[in-house]
Amino acid sequence: MIAIQLLAMLTMLIDHIGAIWFPEDPVWRIIGRFALPFYVYAIVIGYFRTRDSAKYLTRLGLLAVISQAPYMLAFHVIELNVVATLFVCLLTFIVLDRYKHKPAWGYALAAINLVLLEALPFDYGAYALLLALIYRYAQPQLFVIMHLALNVASVFYKGWVLQLFSLLATVCIVYLPDFMRSVDRIRVPRSLWRSFYPLHLAILALVHYAFIPPAGP
Repeated sequence: MIAIQLLAMLTMLIDHIGAIWFPEDPVWRIIGRFALPFYVYAIVIGYFRTRDSAKYLTRLGLLAVISQAPYMLAFHVIELNVVATLFVCLLTFIVLDRYKHKPAWGYALAAINLVLLEALPFDYGAYALLLALIYRYAQPQLFVIMHLALNVASVFYKGWVLQLFSLLATVCIVYLPDFMRSVDRIRVPRSLWRSFYPLHLAILALVHYAFIPPAGP
């Protein structure tokens, strides 16, 4: 789990630096494609390990609210940030479990969340929830092929060609467990993991406006 957290934070930071100051250089964004799968997988693992899913959901919701202003300032967008997207993913897990004896209700509410993620819009939209459902319900040996299918669909539906590189994160999760365990020797303070998203966005936005202007067109 520590490996996932470290890689998620590092690749997200690289992605956001590239998005703000080096938008014409695809290498930054390619590396950044690793971040979402790692964050989504962390949410899945966190849901299985938490003792109180309601408190977990509340923490994620508060973090999404705190992150919204720095997110909009850093990227000049009018959409809900990725933590809000992860909030909907976690909420969907809770709903599906609550209605597991009435699956039609659970599936209907999950479908509503998929539409909601696209309609408002949320960062990554329904793509993130579909990936979360793959990680939660599919067998690990099917992660790669199902993620590949999702990425191919996203190319045709949204033109997300660079998102194809996100498959490498799933490959790491499935096929490099020894590497992941070796990184787990490093301890990440829980406060750093929880605060990283809004904190790094606030710092990037501050540097963006006060010191280093973004790259020109």
